[in-house]
Amino acid sequence: MGWLLDAHVHVLGADILWREIIGNVIGLASAVLGMGRRTAAWPVGMVANVLLFTVFLGGVFATPQDTDLYGQAGRQVLFFLVSAYGWWRWHANRAAGSDAPAVQPRWATGRERLTLLAATAVGIAVAWLVLRQLGSFGPLADAWIFVGSMLATYGMARGYVEFWLVWVAVDVVGVPLLLRAGYYPSALLYVVYGAFCVVGFRAWLALRRTPQVTTDPQLETIG
Repeated sequence: MGWLLDAHVHVLGADILWREIIGNVIGLASAVLGMGRRTAAWPVGMVANVLLFTVFLGGVFATPQDTDLYGQAGRQVLFFLVSAYGWWRWHANRAAGSDAPAVQPRWATGRERLTLLAATAVGIAVAWLVLRQLGSFGPLADAWIFVGSMLATYGMARGYVEFWLVWVAVDVVGVPLLLRAGYYPSALLYVVYGAFCVVGFRAWLALRRTPQVTTDPQLETIG
């Protein structure tokens, strides 16, 4: 596996890891599958999580980018765990009926939103303190990206339409942080993710309004 850890390309005076490029492309593929409510979105995303975990611990893995983003790395671990939950939940939903979609988009209830907002506030405060002690680059922004990403992934598993908007908020903070840290492919993919999330939000919103209509082949669900 040494070749995968060391492989990089030199672009505009910077060494870019192939792991970062490949991991982000796989992550984008997972997002595309998620928009189509395809259960395969979860295992595909888990592969990206493993690759990107090694990328964001640049100092630990002695890569060209030696800036450690502990929040970014830690969220890959939680992504993996939450994705396992999402995979199980969507598969169970799909198995409940032969023609049932993996998930039916809906707005979160008022109680669910209050619970998630409280969890977000506590999560950011705790993550910021931990990341600052660890010496993470940009600890407050990294804390929001960490917590917001978990919130968005959980929302996707539950079918909340709002999860797309949370991803947009994560991307808005993530792009400048990653640019300052030198993770250029990830920053570029965050821009793409942001635009894609707007498309995904509109697609899920349309599905909520007309839940029985699945004439668009991209919105058909497969197991």
